[in-house]
Amino acid sequence: MWGMIATWRMALEGVTKGAGMLEQGKNAGDAVEAAIREVEDFPYYKSVGYGGLPNEEMEVELDAAYMDGDTLSIGAVAAIKDYANPVSIARRLSSESVNNVLVGEGAEKFAHKEGFERKNMLTDRAKAFYRKRKKEVAQQELKPYSGHDTVGMVCLDNDGKVTAATSTSGLFMKKKGRVGDSPIAGSGFYADSKVGGASATGLGEDLMKGCISYEIVRLMKEGLHPQEACERAVRFLDAELKERRGKAGDLSLIAMNKEGQWGVATNIEGFSFAVAVEGKKPAVYLVKPGEDGHCTFEEASKEWMDDYMKTRMAPVEE
Repeated sequence: MWGMIATWRMALEGVTKGAGMLEQGKNAGDAVEAAIREVEDFPYYKSVGYGGLPNEEMEVELDAAYMDGDTLSIGAVAAIKDYANPVSIARRLSSESVNNVLVGEGAEKFAHKEGFERKNMLTDRAKAFYRKRKKEVAQQELKPYSGHDTVGMVCLDNDGKVTAATSTSGLFMKKKGRVGDSPIAGSGFYADSKVGGASATGLGEDLMKGCISYEIVRLMKEGLHPQEACERAVRFLDAELKERRGKAGDLSLIAMNKEGQWGVATNIEGFSFAVAVEGKKPAVYLVKPGEDGHCTFEEASKEWMDDYMKTRMAPVEE
């Protein structure tokens, strides 16, 4: 039994590619890396990789991570600039015995030494978004942050190996050097082949407060179905944050266990995910959270899918 689940509609092409590899018997490490790279390389997805939205100094700083559920090996990079496919750099770091998480200049030096592709990740389109937002903030007193949609994936292959990986440009117009949950093990991602894996998207500062990806895997280890584990973890953290801080940021999670069963939960409207399992073609679903924390979902219509791409590829009007 193989399967793959990922955050957001933007992951569909990657999940489709990864599913094809899994169907051919490829391993979960190669499949999840290839799937994330598909998202990183597409310039119209403005929260990941090439074309990712810049920080307040108009620099694209990227975060990415990879985890092998067989060995529990982890690799991650944070605030890395001018390198394509940070997920591949993260996966390479996971094979090191130490120095598994590198940031900024140190991550860039490692990538250069290992021969990874240098690339200017700031596109003209991303610059236009930046200028537009600067103008909006000045004129309307809007908060600059938006577009923090991490791509996170969990993958299971026919040999029972589970992997998880993430990639993001983080909060739009974030402070230079800011790092969210995506490259933090246990918060943005976690994988254990004896149990399953989980990954997060949303406001990293709040997701980290609950170590939520690890918590979901822990709940699955206790015997909970991935859906119940996701709902319980999101419901608890959302309530805890509201009790202690008065509000909770966006929390959206996906998970898959070692049997290929999957689950999703969110505390926001508009969350979508892509999933593929053996015997079913890859599909995108839209999630609706209930007041009791229970989430329902339905497959996205052709009209929704068409509108999604039309919106993403529309010219930027400054």
